[in-house]
Amino acid sequence: MSHKFFRTILSLLVLALLGAGCSTDDSGDAGTTTTTDATDATDSDPIILSGQGNNLDAYSLQDDESADNTSADHQRVITNAGDDPGGLDINAQLCVFDVDGKRMLIAGEDTGQPDPPAGWGIFELTGEMGTLAASQQSKLTPTYQPGDGPENYGCGILADGRILTTDVGESVTGASGQLIIWFPPFVGSAEGEIAYCKLDIELPTAQSILVTGKEEFLVAAARGGVFRYSGPFPTGNTPQEGCSSVDTNGSPLAGSINKETVIEPGDNAMATPAGLAVAPKGGMYVSSVFTGVINEYDLDGAFRRQILAPAEGDVVDDEPYETGTPLGIVTDSDGNLWYADIGLVLDDGGIGPGQGTGTLRVIHFVDDEPQAPVIVAEDLAFPDGLGTFTP
Repeated sequence: MSHKFFRTILSLLVLALLGAGCSTDDSGDAGTTTTTDATDATDSDPIILSGQGNNLDAYSLQDDESADNTSADHQRVITNAGDDPGGLDINAQLCVFDVDGKRMLIAGEDTGQPDPPAGWGIFELTGEMGTLAASQQSKLTPTYQPGDGPENYGCGILADGRILTTDVGESVTGASGQLIIWFPPFVGSAEGEIAYCKLDIELPTAQSILVTGKEEFLVAAARGGVFRYSGPFPTGNTPQEGCSSVDTNGSPLAGSINKETVIEPGDNAMATPAGLAVAPKGGMYVSSVFTGVINEYDLDGAFRRQILAPAEGDVVDDEPYETGTPLGIVTDSDGNLWYADIGLVLDDGGIGPGQGTGTLRVIHFVDDEPQAPVIVAEDLAFPDGLGTFTP
C-alpha cells in the first residue's frame, strides 16, 4: 500500500469523522530493535512477522515470561524491491497456514504496481528464527471495483484451505472494498489462473479478517464496523458451486451472502475498526488506529474492556500518541498481544504516518490484566500488518 495513498485516506477519513495499504520513498531499514543473536530463540518461541517499509521482518522475544521484557531477536526475511533489485514489496495483514506439511504465508505483494496490480503473494516459509526464508509460489490478483485504486489488506484461511482476502476500496465516500474467497490449489498456478468468487463488493474501507469457525469469519471495515459472514460459502467459481453472479468487471460474484453487523463504529472510542485478533474466552481484540485504541469484545460484539488507549490529554500532533496508533494486531501462542503502530502524526500534509515514527509493540498480560505496552522495534517505516506462528 502506497504511503502517500494511505496518508490521503487518513486525512480524508479524519475530515469525514469530524463532519459526522506498493513502492515507497522510505529507506525501509529495520528501525531500532533491542536485538541479540537469533540463535537465542528456541524452537517453541512464537515468531511475529511484520511488514514495514515494504520489507518482511521477523521478531521473537527471548523471554515471554517477563512483562517488561524488551529483548527480541530480529531477522530481515524479504527486502523491498527499492533496496534489492531481486526483492519484493510486502505489506498488509500476514497469515500463516500449513499445506501438506509445508508452512505457507499470505502477504500483500504489490511489487511494481500498477503493472502488475497489487495482490497477495503465496509464499513457502522454511527455516527457523535466524534462518527464515520465504519463496513466492503464486500470487492472488483479482479485478477491483472503481475507487481509490487496488489496495490489498486482509487475509484469512478457512479450515478446508480456502483463502479469504479483502481490499480497501474507496476510503472516504462510497463503499467498494471487496471480500473474496479463493479456491485451491494455490501452488503451481500462474498469476490470474487461481479461481475465486467475490462475496462482497460494497465494504466501506475494508481491513482485517478473523476466522472464527469452519464456515464463519469477521471482517473489519474502518467506516462500517465489524461484520460477521456465515456460510455456506462457494466452493468454486461456477453457479453449481455457489457463485452465481458477476460484477461489472465480469468477475465471478456470489448471488447472496449471510452478513450481519456485530460492532458499529463509534462506541468505546472504536471510531475506525481496523485490526482483529483472537482474545481469550471466545473473544476478539479490535483496534482503532485514529483513536489509538484496542478493545476486547466477545464474538457477538459485546464490549468487555479497553486494553489500550492514549493517556488523557494526549493528542496526535507532530508526535504520535505516546502509546502509538495500532493498525494490525495479532495474538501469539503465549497470549501476548502485538500491534503494528503506524505512528500517525499531524503536519502540513495532513494526518498520516510520520518519517520513522512507526513502532512494533507488545502487550503482556499478568493475571489476565494487560500491562503497559513494550516497544520491541522503533524508527519503523509504515508498519501496517502482522502475522504469527510458532515453530
